[in-house]
Amino acid sequence: MSVFARNQRHESKNCPFCRDKHTKKNGRKLGKQQYQCLSCKRQFLGGIRLNNEALWTEYTQGKQTYKQLADKYHCSLKTIQRRLDNVSLEFQIKRPKCVNIIMDTTYFGRQFGLMVFMDNTTRAVLHYAVVSHETNGAYKQGTDYLKSSGIDIQSITCDGRRGLRTLFTSIPCQMCQFHQLQIVTRYLTRRPKNIASIELRGLTLNLTGLDKADFIKRLDHWYLTHEDYLNECSINTDTGRTWYTHRRLRSAYRSLRTNSDWLFTYQEYEQLDIPNTTNTLEGLFSELKRQLHSHHGLNENRKLRFIKDFLLSKSLK
Repeated sequence: MSVFARNQRHESKNCPFCRDKHTKKNGRKLGKQQYQCLSCKRQFLGGIRLNNEALWTEYTQGKQTYKQLADKYHCSLKTIQRRLDNVSLEFQIKRPKCVNIIMDTTYFGRQFGLMVFMDNTTRAVLHYAVVSHETNGAYKQGTDYLKSSGIDIQSITCDGRRGLRTLFTSIPCQMCQFHQLQIVTRYLTRRPKNIASIELRGLTLNLTGLDKADFIKRLDHWYLTHEDYLNECSINTDTGRTWYTHRRLRSAYRSLRTNSDWLFTYQEYEQLDIPNTTNTLEGLFSELKRQLHSHHGLNENRKLRFIKDFLLSKSLK
């Protein structure tokens, strides 16, 4: 007897209504064996009975596709899809009283973006929102929601989006130092050619090992050393129009100069244990997309259900 047949026989002994094991065969219907429970007198078909919650666990955590589940349980793809669509994803989230927020947004192609607010201490997702674009207003709505839930936001670590710092004047804000490195790299590339760009990127690479005063001192020294090179201009002889020759280098310097005030907030409030990067949240995004990669072709509604379940599983229960 095959393993599947043994499982079928074993499962058929239990009444699905009263869970009693006292059952007997009671004829066949459409080629399938029928059983009758001797306790509740109800009839049922034998074989494996699908459990929606168990199916969902296999689908999300076990990375099983619709086809794999359909083959495993000897049913159609439509049956698997229907049962997974019926799984309830609602449960209560217990939120801590004081948190250091990490917030950022990731995108799923051009369909939509996911804005997430995470507690750095517990690594719990406290709130999320599906957005079409990353906006300061959406971040403000998210923090207002957390405050209305009775959460005291001690600090915010974000990607340095323009305007966020002025939006949260009463909360210590830390710009992600890794995002600052990415901004400078975008302007100068990973392998700059001229001496000024090489030194500026080298200074940015050492952000995590410096304090604010030392960083500003070195940035000022770099500027004084390369001021003439930085101010070089080019001219169009036909129109007389001039422009800075090294505009990308100037942009990288301006970014460091502008953001220097909130690149070291975590050092000014050591007692709060503020994270200096959003790497924890970036890791969550990577894990989510890695799991979602196993399920190609999902429509937007089913993809959102998958994302919701993933984020709820990372929340405080």
